[in-house]
Amino acid sequence: MLNAKTRISLPRPKLTLPSLPKRGSGKPAGGDGCVGLDIDGDAIAAVEIKEGRVQRAVSTGLAEGLVRDGEVADVDGLAEVLKEFFKRESLPREVRLGVGNAQIQVRQLELPPIADSKERDAAVRFQAEEAIAMPIDETVIDYSPLGTGTTLDGTPTERYVLVAARRSMIDGFANAASAAGLKPAGIDLNAFALVRALAAGASDDEMPRAYLHLGGVSQVAVAAGETCLFTRALASGSGTEVHALADEVRMSIDYYRGQPGSIAVDELRLSGAGAPAIDATVLGERLGMVVVVADPLGPLTAESFPNDEDPQRHTIALGLALGATA
Repeated sequence: MLNAKTRISLPRPKLTLPSLPKRGSGKPAGGDGCVGLDIDGDAIAAVEIKEGRVQRAVSTGLAEGLVRDGEVADVDGLAEVLKEFFKRESLPREVRLGVGNAQIQVRQLELPPIADSKERDAAVRFQAEEAIAMPIDETVIDYSPLGTGTTLDGTPTERYVLVAARRSMIDGFANAASAAGLKPAGIDLNAFALVRALAAGASDDEMPRAYLHLGGVSQVAVAAGETCLFTRALASGSGTEVHALADEVRMSIDYYRGQPGSIAVDELRLSGAGAPAIDATVLGERLGMVVVVADPLGPLTAESFPNDEDPQRHTIALGLALGATA
């Protein structure tokens, strides 16, 4: 189980797991690497990276009812699927898990400069109680500086990105993985993994770009370079009609634009198994911005990618694996 010391390490956010229950012993059957593991509502995707190349990329369908709306509904059932999947594919047992659902919020805060770290932590936590729509005592939070600025009257300020995730939701994934005999090395947000995979090498000075991932849980992320500034899970799924999808994306970007220090977004990149079915031209016209389907593997070459696997299914797993090697 997670404890009160659980942290999300930013700017490449991680939820570390200092007190997960230990199960099993000996060397993992699949070797000593680390796998990025994306547990979507429809499928499981796993990616292992070595020396900048995709070493393994495998996936399997997920029965209905095990994961609902991005949360684990049946811990024991999911554990059995994971155990069989990792045994069949001879995957390393150390994993980096991803989470993405309505129980996660990423917001920006603006505070006066505070030199003392304890006072700054207290100020951020106080602001978080108003910024996030979850009980603070049931939430894992962390933050990282984005830069400095000034108010209209010239008073200096410091900007932060705040990450909040409901603890019970995280426990569901961590406990299922541990019950399967896996060793969670950390938990990342799917939005951060998505940006890590698709924005590798981009400068934080570049104009913010939006990402729309269409999977079991569809979500929008906004990032400046490799730094994710905002994410929101959509109510609509990957099969949604384009006009309705455009309305949800616009709502999400408008919400982002209402945060302190945010600036306009004029490009949207599509990813996920549902991306090829979307008419990017129509979506772009509805949103008034450039819309393109992203290369699902980002900067990595597809030379060793299995022919029988859909790369679009593995973008988030790839980003999780990249986080493990960072």
